[in-house]
Amino acid sequence: MEKFMDADAAVGVIEKKKFMDDNFLLSTDTAVTLYHDYAKEMPICDYHCHLNPKEIAEDKRYNNITEIWLGGDHYKWRTMRSFGIEEKYITGDATDYEKFEAFAKVMPYLIGNPMYHWSHLELKRYFGIEETLSPKTCKSIWDRCNEIINGEGFSARAMIKNSNVKYIGTTDDPIDNLEYHIAIAKDESFDCEVRPSFRPDKVVKIHGEDFVGYIGKLGEVENTEIKDYATLLTVLEKRLDFFVENGCNITDHSLERVYFRNATEEEVDAIFKKALSGETLTIEEIEKYSTLTMISLGRMYSKRKMVMQLHIGALRNNNTRMFKKLGADVGFDSIDDGEVATSLSRLLDSLDITDELPKTILYCLNPKDNEVLGTMLGNFQGGGIAGKIQFGSGWWFNDQKDGMERQMMALSQLGLISQFVGMLTDSRSFLSYTRHEYFRRILCNYIGGLVENGEYPADMEILGEIIQNICYNNIDKYLQK
Repeated sequence: MEKFMDADAAVGVIEKKKFMDDNFLLSTDTAVTLYHDYAKEMPICDYHCHLNPKEIAEDKRYNNITEIWLGGDHYKWRTMRSFGIEEKYITGDATDYEKFEAFAKVMPYLIGNPMYHWSHLELKRYFGIEETLSPKTCKSIWDRCNEIINGEGFSARAMIKNSNVKYIGTTDDPIDNLEYHIAIAKDESFDCEVRPSFRPDKVVKIHGEDFVGYIGKLGEVENTEIKDYATLLTVLEKRLDFFVENGCNITDHSLERVYFRNATEEEVDAIFKKALSGETLTIEEIEKYSTLTMISLGRMYSKRKMVMQLHIGALRNNNTRMFKKLGADVGFDSIDDGEVATSLSRLLDSLDITDELPKTILYCLNPKDNEVLGTMLGNFQGGGIAGKIQFGSGWWFNDQKDGMERQMMALSQLGLISQFVGMLTDSRSFLSYTRHEYFRRILCNYIGGLVENGEYPADMEILGEIIQNICYNNIDKYLQK
């Protein structure tokens, strides 16, 4: 009996994989081949992120690992709060080393959390560090990272170049003067395209806290006093043209809820004027305004052959006390569970009925809506455009292994994963490009599993083409007018 137990134990040791080795997340021979021979070296098109274009234009250098790693990462902040770390060491006035040390205390306990993978991929790829971060290795890793950060050749642009990034789509407000995008475009020494994305959320969300003040600022940019809805649309179109003139070919909307309620322009004009006067709007009025404004913007995008992104289903600023203390986007958002299908269908159809539906990428934050979006695509494909309507990659709380796999499965079973435009970071950190590697490994493992299970032939020529298209070629083609 003892010999058999020893043999079983030995087999267990042999089969146990090393943590994050070269074949991390790749469970079959086909997956290994697809990743290393086809996916690994493909360029990156990060078509939606929240990087600061000023930091790219000025080729920002960083003081230490905390500044670049923890400075604005609400994913890390959420895990630290859950571990019981005081806010002083998260967004407060603790020293940078104290904040790094606090995160290091959390790291060994992030088992099953994608943050554990992301963080160690970043340490490995950008700093050559193989050890795992913990209180024991904290000081050593701090020193080694900072030595590289403070040395030659480590800056915002260097991270972009070393990650093989060819395109970056930032997220920009219509009132932005795009001075940093203009400066980058003129710099012939930098070969990555950094383009603005038009994100008019503050215009669409008439119920926003500072809607009136924002409309005033929007008018000032175009030297126009916006007193009615027609003028608002005129100003928006001028701002959109300015963005297009400066390289913009993609737009973005955060739709916590998708509204659809028919209304005439006369009705919406009255609602707009009511909001400007400071009166409280009804839910019906908010929905009418949002609906017509989204349709009007969609038509503008279609006319300019732009890509429209709709991010659906975030429940934001849940913690009122912390929102008042720290503001938005600091880790107090979650998944909403509102209904999506009917309103989204009517919104897309209202644009399609006049053949003015632009290329559109749909993202859902609630995985219950995967199949909704997966089937919605097929309703509005056409026009000779492969994958005109896209099911965007697993977003935010779904950009982990399980979330990506579920998104891929829904897309492949209900649509064409071969036409998928792939991964984006949706991040504020220049180190987050390793998430493309994470995605590519998961993609190759999913496709490789289908092959190994006899569900698709082992035709490496077509498989390799599909993988490389999803990693880069599809989105590169999709963004062309």
